[in-house]
Amino acid sequence: MAEVINMPRLSDTMEEGTVAKWLKKVGDKIEEGDILAEIETDKATMEFESFHEGTLLHIGIEEGDGAPVDTLLAIIGEKGEDISGLLNGSADSSTDKVTETTKVEESAPAAPTAVAEIPEGVEIIKMPRLSDTMEEGTVASWLKKVGDEVEEGDILAEIETDKATMEFESFYNGTLLHIGIQEGESAPVDDVLAVIGPKGTDVAAVLNSTDAPAQESPEEKVNTVSETSNTNEEQPVATNNGQRIFASPLAKKIAADKGIDLSTVSGSGDNGRIVKKDIENYQPAQKSTAAPVVKSADVSATSAVAATPVNLPVGQESTEEVKNSQMRKTIAKRLSESKFTAPHYYLTIEVDMDNAWASRLQINDLPDIKVSFNDMVVKACAMALKKHPQVNTTWNGDTTKYNHHVNVGVAVAVDDGLVVPVLKFTDQMTLTQIGASVKDLAGRARVKKLTPAEMDGSTFTVSNLGMFGIVEFTSIINQPNSAILSVGAIVEKPVVRKGEIVVGKTMKVTLACDHRTVDGATGSQFLLTLKAFLENPVTMLA
Repeated sequence: MAEVINMPRLSDTMEEGTVAKWLKKVGDKIEEGDILAEIETDKATMEFESFHEGTLLHIGIEEGDGAPVDTLLAIIGEKGEDISGLLNGSADSSTDKVTETTKVEESAPAAPTAVAEIPEGVEIIKMPRLSDTMEEGTVASWLKKVGDEVEEGDILAEIETDKATMEFESFYNGTLLHIGIQEGESAPVDDVLAVIGPKGTDVAAVLNSTDAPAQESPEEKVNTVSETSNTNEEQPVATNNGQRIFASPLAKKIAADKGIDLSTVSGSGDNGRIVKKDIENYQPAQKSTAAPVVKSADVSATSAVAATPVNLPVGQESTEEVKNSQMRKTIAKRLSESKFTAPHYYLTIEVDMDNAWASRLQINDLPDIKVSFNDMVVKACAMALKKHPQVNTTWNGDTTKYNHHVNVGVAVAVDDGLVVPVLKFTDQMTLTQIGASVKDLAGRARVKKLTPAEMDGSTFTVSNLGMFGIVEFTSIINQPNSAILSVGAIVEKPVVRKGEIVVGKTMKVTLACDHRTVDGATGSQFLLTLKAFLENPVTMLA
């Protein structure tokens, strides 16, 4: 399915960009991570890479031309794919916007707006869009604090997107006057992130200039003038006891959605004003339970029953709500989509690991070489995928995409969840190359230093919980893959060999398959090939 690439916002103040140079032309094959073009922003000329793979079908902005952010930049899809609908839809949308704008201008007379100007030398930094799919970001950490001097190029903060945690640098010189989004908090793209300017600047005036209300129509003024004499003043909420509570509109909306009585909330804003974080951190007060009153008429009946005292546990129930990270929300979204759209089925096979165990000991006896069982599994999967290309596919609705390259993703547990770094062209790698690459990628994954390109493009995934003693489990397919292999622990147990019971080392692996692309027989044949490679490791060294 074709992907529409829009002009990205590559800086916090960028409103339009100019294509300085195209590095690809229509008809070229595009891989994830390829540089599509050099785009000139209001601050610098930056390389813009593709987050998709396919063929470059259309270029919407020619070299030297400028266009606003979110204008159609390019279309990537399958070779020969019909994109007329996308092009017509874009044209119709543009026409509608022009028509709508014209109607508004004709129907509403121009009216001056009283918006305070931002003082010279002061820059308002907004939450940047650091990837083409980013809708909101989380401030992982601030590397500067209010009052610090900031030079152009200094790293202001680390921002967590839906794909990675990235450093965000300043394009300005000055003093960090204000931080709008605290560490751990999330905000949509274009929310105020920080303010930089000369020391001593009135920050409140600057922020008020960005929050000026939209100009009301004459009809709206007539309707609202009787309700309030100051449209900028916080609207109070009346309570049952007659007191008035001041709360921000967003706080009131969230409270209404959660069914929270504002009269029970303590405000942390100016003059006790209730703000968003007060609602999010709200914990209902524990209600004291009065002891039941025993009426005199019931005393005799009560005393007649001799009950043995029971020592029951006592305590206070408590809960805590922790805000989900961007990574956790992305994991939830993608795995839910996979589970609910791809018809999963599971195949389990038991592998004799005696030869693999002995081979690993011999390999690791060599100087400067360390190979894990997981490395052997990854290598065996890559070789089996070449023999069973149906498993190395992607479901595209009307078509099935056969990947002629083998890129194995390796699931890595991190503090916030799970990431899947990808070994490109795994079938061409040796065991030692796989081991070194997995060690490097997993190490950087745990400190959130992987780039989006290093986590994209897998054609198959391996998830290993054997090191935790898990003998057997199933996984959810990492789309757009058609299958994922779940690897259990190697266990010693009685096995039958040549009619005798002996102690052997075995390992169970489970293949989760998308039934739209991989039938049961195909998945079974893949597992038999995988089993043969693991039980005879010398075949992987040829």
